[in-house]
Amino acid sequence: MASLIVVESALGQFVDDAAQIWAEATAKRDNDPEIAPLALSRPVIDAVLGSSLRSRLLVAIDATGQVVGFTAVEPSTGDSDAAEVRCLGVLPSVWGSGVATALLAAVPKWLSAAGFTSAVLSVYTDNQAAIASYVHAGWVPIGDATPHRGSGRRCSATRRCSSSMNRPTVWT
Repeated sequence: MASLIVVESALGQFVDDAAQIWAEATAKRDNDPEIAPLALSRPVIDAVLGSSLRSRLLVAIDATGQVVGFTAVEPSTGDSDAAEVRCLGVLPSVWGSGVATALLAAVPKWLSAAGFTSAVLSVYTDNQAAIASYVHAGWVPIGDATPHRGSGRRCSATRRCSSSMNRPTVWT
């Protein structure tokens, strides 16, 4: 994508945009012809943002001002220095254009500035496009795949760690 900026949203800003992207992206990922309404997708984003005062929403905005991607981040349970990337979504119409790459490049910089020293995210093991994006951005698979607490689909965790959050380190 030619011109793209990634910004932290102000409180409550862009939540509906993120929820709509989440609904469209998960429907496309899962080959579901039904796109969930905001009444179902917004609570997913609200749950992350409402979980902690340190939770944040980062959005990717294109040259026309349209939100084309987002990531929702919260502190990891039990570790105030670690963050969890709970949601990362890109409008299906711009998949493959570099939006996920831009978001994944911005996340470690933002996390470091926010005082986090490591981060983790989970991804469905059958979501090969997402896994490739995460690995390309320096995220490292850790542990064995486990069932997702909501869907039951198999998920694997990936982790990015370094004191600067700019250089990935393999965790064994």
